[in-house]
Formats: sequence, C-alpha cells, structure tokens
Amino acid sequence: MDKKGLERIHEVRGEKFLLAVETSDDHLEYQKYEELRHKIWGEPKDNLPGTRNMMCENFLHDGSSLFIGLYAEDNKGCFKQDTEHLVGFSYGFVGVMDKEIAFRESDNLQFYSQYTCVRQGFQHFGFGVKIKEFQREILLEMFGIYTVTCTYDSLTGVNAYRNIHHFGMDVVEYREDYYGDFGGLLNRVDIPCDRFFVSWDLKKEIQRPEYDLEYLIDSGYMVVRAGIEKVNGSKRPVELEVVKDLNLRLDHEFLLVEIPVDFYKMLKETDVPESKVRNIPIEWRIKTRQAFKTLFKRKYKIIDFKQIKKEGHKRDFYILKK
Repeated sequence: MDKKGLERIHEVRGEKFLLAVETSDDHLEYQKYEELRHKIWGEPKDNLPGTRNMMCENFLHDGSSLFIGLYAEDNKGCFKQDTEHLVGFSYGFVGVMDKEIAFRESDNLQFYSQYTCVRQGFQHFGFGVKIKEFQREILLEMFGIYTVTCTYDSLTGVNAYRNIHHFGMDVVEYREDYYGDFGGLLNRVDIPCDRFFVSWDLKKEIQRPEYDLEYLIDSGYMVVRAGIEKVNGSKRPVELEVVKDLNLRLDHEFLLVEIPVDFYKMLKETDVPESKVRNIPIEWRIKTRQAFKTLFKRKYKIIDFKQIKKEGHKRDFYILKK
C-alpha cells in the first residue's frame, strides 16, 4: 500500500521518531500494541480484541478503527515498526453521536479515541500531543470526520493540559465510577474510576475569555483548594497535596478547582496500610466530584487548565466560567 500521507517523521532532543498509520494485513503485527498497552496499564483482566480482529477492524481493511504507532529510530538510521522500537500508539474507532440518526448522516459520525499511550522513559517528550495532532490530520484528510470524543481521569493534570489547554476540548459530562473496579498500574481498585467525557471539534479555533490566574488564586476564588503535607509514602517520606478546603458556596464569574500535580505518583505513594495516607486520593476523588457536578449544574464550563508555581510549589488548576 502507498504510505504517502500515512507517515510523519518527528525530531525531538536530537532524536528522530516515526509516526505511522498501521497498514499491515498480517495479524501478528498487531500484537505489539497489546504488549505495550499491558506494560503501561498493567491490568491483566483488560484486553484489546485478538490480533486477527484488530487487523480486520483497521479502516484500511474491513473496519473503522485507526491504529497509529510511534517508533524510535534505530542506530542505523532506520525505523523498524516492531515491538522493540514502538514507544507509543493510539487506537480508536468510528461511532455515532445521535443514536436515532445513527449512520444515516455523515455529520453524525464521531471518532472515539480509546487509547493514547507512551512508554515509560519517553513520557516527557511531548509525544502525547504529537500523536493526537497526527491523529487529527488523518481523521480530517482520510476519514472526513470532524468530532473526536474520549474520556480521561479528571485528576490527571498531564491529560488535562493536553486535552483542555492545548487542544481546547470541551467537557461534556462527568461520569461517576465509569470503569468500575479497574486496577493496574494507573488506577487503584479502591478509588472510583471517575472520568470526564470530552468532545474535540477538529474545525474549531480555540478562543478563551481573558482571566488572571494569580488574581483568582489570591482572591480565594477556589472551590477546591490544596495544601502540602509530609506523609510516610510507600517507599519514603514524601510531600503530597491534600484537600484543604471545599467551598461550594462561591459564586463568581470565574472559579478554580485545584487538583494534584501528579495523581499517578500520589496513587503509588499512598498505596500503604495506614488509612489516613491511603485515603488522600480517595478524598481528592470525592471532593472534586462534588465540585465538578455542582458547578456543571450551575452552568459553569471549564474553559482552561493551567499550571502555576506559587509559594514554592507547582499547582494545577481547572479554570471555570459561568
């Protein structure tokens, strides 16, 4: 198959990487995606379809799925599209928005982006953004689809920055305990898997109202406010954010909801027997759930997500506007 338009080379930190749409008709070529996904999520009960089904799902064959792989250049300057050199990938499929219209109208089609992941050791190269940008190109040029939907954990700042700030996605819904007892390396079974369901209009230009984040913080316009506490973590004493205040009575044009800077780290460090420490991320989940669901009912909308250094610490904030 002619691969023109299906590949992009990206250079970062003096290294080259290949973004490539999967075109193979050999079902064994699809096993690399499942192997990498298990290394990242580590949930043995959760699986992608079998490799034969994944191949058939590919939009270049019989289905409506899109697989994009990110590969590191080898020491000979070649890009081997194999398990060893795969450092990230995305996977998703075509669905519909209005179930009554279903597939009768092309404008009713959407692309559900189920997985975007990057191997450990490559997670600070900005690859999450690059993969999504390439995904957008393919969807516009080859699928003719203009809406992408996905879910993400509202407490993960790295995903919030990419989805809300960089791409300007709209939070459509707050979904409570959406994946049930989903565990693995990026979740804990004792913490509800709440998720934001977001929509990405690929044709929309990002336009945000002006706001002054420092002013909003200094004025106390924080529905959820964090503080720093030193606790005995899973390996050593560590400083973590804890919920210091939940104020649902605030009513200003702009409001803030603070979240931990690194929720994945928090999950690991608080995975200890001591209930006070173990409950830190649970309290974050429950308090931010209350905040978001209350604010959404009051017609507030998330307009941005920002990180700021304040009082010697990095702090992450959702910015909402009525």
